[in-house]
Amino acid sequence: MNEDELRSLVERHWAALEAEQTTGERRLRVAEVAVTTSSNPLAVAVDHDGHRHLLVPTDAHMKVRRGLDGPVLRLRKRPLEDSDTYQTYADLGCLRDDLSDLFTELCVDVLEQALELPDNPVKALYRVLDRWKSLFRTQGPPLGPEELAGLYGELTVLNRLLARDPSAHRIWHGPQRYRHDFSTALSAVEVKATTSSEGRRPRIHGLDQLEAPSGGTLCLAWFRLHRTTNGVGARLVDLVDEALRLCDDEGALLELLALAGYRLADADLYEDVRFAVGEERWYQVGADFPGLTGEALSTAGVTVSVLDVEYTIDLSGESPAPLDHEQVSQMVENLVQEPA
Repeated sequence: MNEDELRSLVERHWAALEAEQTTGERRLRVAEVAVTTSSNPLAVAVDHDGHRHLLVPTDAHMKVRRGLDGPVLRLRKRPLEDSDTYQTYADLGCLRDDLSDLFTELCVDVLEQALELPDNPVKALYRVLDRWKSLFRTQGPPLGPEELAGLYGELTVLNRLLARDPSAHRIWHGPQRYRHDFSTALSAVEVKATTSSEGRRPRIHGLDQLEAPSGGTLCLAWFRLHRTTNGVGARLVDLVDEALRLCDDEGALLELLALAGYRLADADLYEDVRFAVGEERWYQVGADFPGLTGEALSTAGVTVSVLDVEYTIDLSGESPAPLDHEQVSQMVENLVQEPA
């Protein structure tokens, strides 16, 4: 089915649904569209107020992206049930009737993309929404050497998490400048990367960066990276591509990457950025771990009234000892198993 046929189909469905008797306030008038996925077909709908909707089938356990809540478009998870079936959908609604023509074009794009991704129609929906939003994005300056190394380290950890849980990007908070790069309710990981060939001296930002979540645990993951040009290691763009392939919401991940300063449109700037991991150490941040925290100062009776604290810790010696491989694997598993 080509673009014109899809457009004609959804317009006919909407016209027929709008002509039907108005339903109850929480009910939709629904018509399935001949775009079949691995579960159920996509559908269009009209609500009690006459607003148009596109319904994309999804698994009951899958979360639907947040942040799109009017005044023009609203995206939310919606279960629909009749006497024979129960199905959950990602429900994209248009709240402006004067923009119905544009909404039709967006929906046609989604349907075309869903034909190419029948096993993951929600990913098709997100891909189209993000393509439309990209029209309004502005570019920023390219990432510097330290920023590239830092992003590479965080993506290395992120891809390990995504390999276990395709929704793991939701616990990546580094781009949003949270105190920990990855965190759930009980576990957190702070990632530090350096291209220096000497010592292990990560820079700590703030009095709370080495404080664990309340009642939980914190690890510091430290990477020594070597910038390479001879095919050794992996390119930054390849780590990004791997993350996009593994995740269940490309758009949400692209937003995080943009917050980190990496925009897909600028990928050609980083084609030759390649690092090899020369050393990797994970540390449990506990009472014997070097650091300065607000909690420790308060416990010592020191009034904390300073801001923007930055300092360097030295992990060059044998103490504290890093975690072994099994302990690191357990920490990674905790991050993907615990509630965010």
